[in-house]
Amino acid sequence: MRPSMLLLTIVMVISTVVFGCDEKVYGADSVRPMPYHAPEVAPVATTIEAPRAPAIQPAAVVDGLATRMQEATEDAAKVGANISVAVLDRISHQLVTNGNTRPIATASVAKLFIADDLLLRQPETGLSADDKAALDSMLRSSDDGAAETFWNQNGRNAIITRVASRYGLANTSPPSNGAWWNTISTTPDLARYYDMLLNGAGGLPPAQAAMIMNNLALSTPNGLDGYPQRFGLPEGLYDEPVAVKQGWMCCIGNNWMHLSTGVVGADRRYIVVIESLQPSDDATARDTITEAVKTIFPGGRI
Repeated sequence: MRPSMLLLTIVMVISTVVFGCDEKVYGADSVRPMPYHAPEVAPVATTIEAPRAPAIQPAAVVDGLATRMQEATEDAAKVGANISVAVLDRISHQLVTNGNTRPIATASVAKLFIADDLLLRQPETGLSADDKAALDSMLRSSDDGAAETFWNQNGRNAIITRVASRYGLANTSPPSNGAWWNTISTTPDLARYYDMLLNGAGGLPPAQAAMIMNNLALSTPNGLDGYPQRFGLPEGLYDEPVAVKQGWMCCIGNNWMHLSTGVVGADRRYIVVIESLQPSDDATARDTITEAVKTIFPGGRI
């Protein structure tokens, strides 16, 4: 969307920030989530194992991942960027972070929650042709108008409350000003969301989860508003199949925010979430987050 001036208060740190939402990117009955055994957040680029290990123990996430993640964090800092990264191996149940798990405004990544809630309340077969087309456009091309329509129709902030409850997203909360793009989350929470979406533990049936993921795999080079949305995972992991949802917005203080999230690999084994704040122009900020991904995953592969 066109940048607009908004105020956001994050957690217990009171600060005035000015948002320009990325693309102006726009409720279920009670559902009992399935049991979920998630890894804890690892501090400062280290790995940990979830309490429940698979029957056949695979190798640790990726050799050298923690070291390269720290290198990417330091390189980004040299150009003024502050990045938050989480990588989850869905087979070994190991999570690696760079130790920065600050709350972030999700921008258009909140459209995942809007879609999830919509599909639980109104399964694919219950969507009108127009709603199905709008949902596809929202997930593939970050259609702000579609997001705004579904947001207003289905309860606004209550959408985030319902989804966070079903998925056990302890650090995800509705926007303080009612604007969906100011939904708050963290990179580990977003990694957890993808994992539970794929394994069904969040309560969304497999057919509806597949509908979301298939749309993310068809993410378009540009958003509906023309903004380039290949930064981060698509350009950084250029030799892997990816299914992504991107978010961006300007004017968080004097920073551009970019958020690249998704599932990597033909077997969808890895979930990668990376967010960057940088006081620069948008093109420079996009390059920075992409370079961070390339440093973490050299050669465009995991």
